[in-house]
Amino acid sequence: MATQQMRSPTPKGVADAASKIAQLLPKTPLIERAVNGVPVWFKAESLQPVGAFKIRGAWHRLTDLSEAERARGVVGVSSGNHAQGVAWAARRLGIAATIVMPVDAPRTKIEATRGYGANVVLYDRPGGENRDAVAQGLIDQSGATLVHAYGDPWVIEGQGTAGIEIAAQLAERGLDGPTRIVCPCGGGGLTAGLALACPDAEIVPVEPEGWDDVRLSLEKGEIVGVPDMTFPTQCDALQTPATWPINFAVLKARVARGYAVTAAEVRAAQRWAFAELHLVVEPGGAAALAAVLAGKVPVDGRTAVILSGGNTDAGDFAKVLSE
Repeated sequence: MATQQMRSPTPKGVADAASKIAQLLPKTPLIERAVNGVPVWFKAESLQPVGAFKIRGAWHRLTDLSEAERARGVVGVSSGNHAQGVAWAARRLGIAATIVMPVDAPRTKIEATRGYGANVVLYDRPGGENRDAVAQGLIDQSGATLVHAYGDPWVIEGQGTAGIEIAAQLAERGLDGPTRIVCPCGGGGLTAGLALACPDAEIVPVEPEGWDDVRLSLEKGEIVGVPDMTFPTQCDALQTPATWPINFAVLKARVARGYAVTAAEVRAAQRWAFAELHLVVEPGGAAALAAVLAGKVPVDGRTAVILSGGNTDAGDFAKVLSE
């Protein structure tokens, strides 16, 4: 088997992943609603079996493991959505999975990951403990394969399958492919995958303010880490310290710029999704929608917006709705 260091993600890899996903899962809905009188298409990845798009990359990665690799198991690092994707895929394939998760991750995500049968190892993110070091220690002990949340070619290709579906769903409605795809961005796995899947579309990553390292990296032309790792955000799914070279190589070639959204804009987007789309969308999953509603990203009749996840604690969501 190839390793992460030996190959780059490719459009063919996205197509291969899309074939796998089509055999496993139905397409998530692509819902049309008007924003300021303009039709916009919303890809409801929050309706995936694990409540997020991460199931795509996890399935592509784990199904390409050799028998020897499967026997040694996998290790993932995630605040919750990638964790659930890996755990779900591992259980279905009979692979042991250990997930390194922050102690301050939403309880619903920790409990769901355990519910899928994964062993959860908690690390102290508020205290500055290094999650990658924790994961590496586990890998050194077991020989397990790291399934990185975004810095992995199979994961990138798997996430890009959402773009393949969007293009097909628009074609079913008599429209050419998307002119623009607006997507929440953490480490850049989804953004890079969409760029490979839809080469003729503008790909627009959106991050929460304070954690907009991809936006800063695109502006500077080199990878820039998050300036302040203690900056508060409710978008736990997008709290990544920096993108990886494998992602940034794709982003530099295809993505012009990124955008940042405020906490208030994210909450407004969550309320809009609930009222207009009848969907529960978690804060990180609403980032792209927030940028569109705030007028930061233009839309036309073929703009698609990814609603990347819906895993939020009920109490937190109730507070957002009550504002």
